Amino acid sequence: MTSANSQSMKPATVAKKLGIYLPATPQEFQDSVITRADFAELQANPPEWLAELRRNGPHPRPVVAQKLNVSISGLARGGVEEALTTAEITSLLQAPPAWLVAERSTHAAVRAEAQRVKDEAAKKDAKKARAKAE
Repeated sequence: MTSANSQSMKPATVAKKLGIYLPATPQEFQDSVITRADFAELQANPPEWLAELRRNGPHPRPVVAQKLNVSISGLARGGVEEALTTAEITSLLQAPPAWLVAERSTHAAVRAEAQRVKDEAAKKDAKKARAKAE
């Protein structure tokens, strides 16, 4: 990677943007400062280690939560504090424990309520726009 400048990012920031678990990256990556050009290159042409991390993990908690269709808080309530591999996630999905079933249900209800509130706000905005146009 190149030297630091005003358009550079820390490895933790780049790992978060790439959706990868920083401790699982090569030491060279962890010790470097990544420019925006380097970041764009990583996105456009990921090296094998990056492709492997994205494919098999370990995955960071936001990615694990997304793959399990629960919130990050739901992971914590379920006792999942560490990064999980794709195989571990698949195993949980194939034989979901009680906490996962409950958290997925809770997450779905929260999303449905958020959508209901958004739809209601859109209706109010449309009603205001019609009233204003008249």
